[in-house]
Amino acid sequence: MSREAYANNLDMNLANSTVLTPLSLIRRSAAVYPDKPALVHGDVTQSWSETYANCVRLASALKGRGIGELDTVAIMCPNTPPMYEAHFGVPMIGAVLNALNYRLTAPEIAFILDHGEAKALITDTEFAPIIKEALQIIGRDMLVIDIADPQGPGGERLGEIEYADFLAEGDADMEWSMPEDEWHKIALNYTSGTTGNPKGVVFSHRGAYLNSINNALTWGMPTHTRYLWTLPMFHCNGWCFPWTLAAVAGVSICLRRVDSGTIYDAIATHDVTHLCGAPIIMQFITGASEKQKKPFDQKVNMMVAAAPPPAAVLAEMARQGFEVTHVYGLTESYGPCVVCAWKDEWNDLSADEKARMKARQGVTSIMQEALMVADPDTMEPVPMDGQAMGEVMMRGNAIMCGYLKNPKATDDSFKGGWFHTGDLGVWHPDGYIELKDRSKDIIISGGENISSIEVEDTLYRHDAVAACGVVAKPSEKWGETPVAFIELKPGRSATAEEMIAFIREHLAGYKCPREIVFCEVPKTSTGKIQKFKLRDLARAG
Repeated sequence: MSREAYANNLDMNLANSTVLTPLSLIRRSAAVYPDKPALVHGDVTQSWSETYANCVRLASALKGRGIGELDTVAIMCPNTPPMYEAHFGVPMIGAVLNALNYRLTAPEIAFILDHGEAKALITDTEFAPIIKEALQIIGRDMLVIDIADPQGPGGERLGEIEYADFLAEGDADMEWSMPEDEWHKIALNYTSGTTGNPKGVVFSHRGAYLNSINNALTWGMPTHTRYLWTLPMFHCNGWCFPWTLAAVAGVSICLRRVDSGTIYDAIATHDVTHLCGAPIIMQFITGASEKQKKPFDQKVNMMVAAAPPPAAVLAEMARQGFEVTHVYGLTESYGPCVVCAWKDEWNDLSADEKARMKARQGVTSIMQEALMVADPDTMEPVPMDGQAMGEVMMRGNAIMCGYLKNPKATDDSFKGGWFHTGDLGVWHPDGYIELKDRSKDIIISGGENISSIEVEDTLYRHDAVAACGVVAKPSEKWGETPVAFIELKPGRSATAEEMIAFIREHLAGYKCPREIVFCEVPKTSTGKIQKFKLRDLARAG
């Protein structure tokens, strides 16, 4: 009887079900808070109604030029208003946004434009030399729109029209449509590609919406959050924060150049409350000179991901008044989907113990379904003892649709119904995971496994170390031995003997690097240490 009652005429319909998409978030903020600030770029402040109108104009203008359903629109732009507006304007016509990493080489950009089949390219004139070369490499026509930002350094115009003029072609009153299916694709992001060509990671409207809300809930972001763009919007669509800020009607403080001085200036001038980034941003903050530091009264929250932040750096951030939330994720997981959720009982720990707890990656964020550390061959979870090592795997709504034009890589990554991260870690008794290394970065010396992260974390405790990377060097006797590449802070000096002695105070002898190399440590555009380059240097040496 009850089964029949529940089955009868209780289906989804237009009144009780709509597609999940971040496009609904900006429409609401523009309607509810039309005059509240949405974007601040230098001396220019743009309201939510103005920002929404620009997004619709962009959509209308692209549609007028023949861009439509599932066409790729690429953008090469720093963290300025056009980049933010593209996150809404492009998908408003069912097209897919491909935000380009402006630190890549011209051949890499050419590969991405070609592989993603971009039909239009919006590009800041600062990057004209790279874009010009990339377009010559791919040798085909596409719509090119230049951004001539008055706050930028200028540069050659490659397109037929400038961004502001292009927006003028559009109609701010255009009726745009929500996607019919929330699995409709919203964005295309390319992985770093440390070996071979990068893979194109495809995002859906559903995943983008859920992870946008996830950010706000996980971080406890209030309405009208004042957010500083220290994280590149090209990186996993800024970890979905362009859409998150629409959800909370927040203020985006744009930043073309990110360094110690610009960060402190923005925090003090614009009452910044939140910012994100890789550990390199923390180094900008902790390494700022007294002249660069500016006083501010508000509490500043920082969300940090990428490489596990060294405990010593976390402790220093706390001493300087920044509240750090440690998260973990990948391009394939829309950015962060694991969070080191803080517990009240940890408040009474010492500063060093607090930092050690916060350095762990943590547990699933609210919108992610499951997380485990397991044997990648048997798919059996490892013991939750903080010692047994396995591969970190996850599943849930915050996982990509798959890799563009690469079914084998997609199938491999989803083996056994879990997304395989390629990261190695341990599972603690309280359910928190802690990364130990990438699978290819574990050093096996004399049959013993050495975590490069553990050695690096120890090195970061030395107050002269700005950045470091530890990799394996082939050894006839041991198979492999660790070698440490160290970048010192400006004005500081140290010797190899001093560094080795320092490590020996904290770690077992077999974990100690046999060689120390002082140099500028190569990093990706998102602040990750480029281990593959260090491995090449170690083998060559």
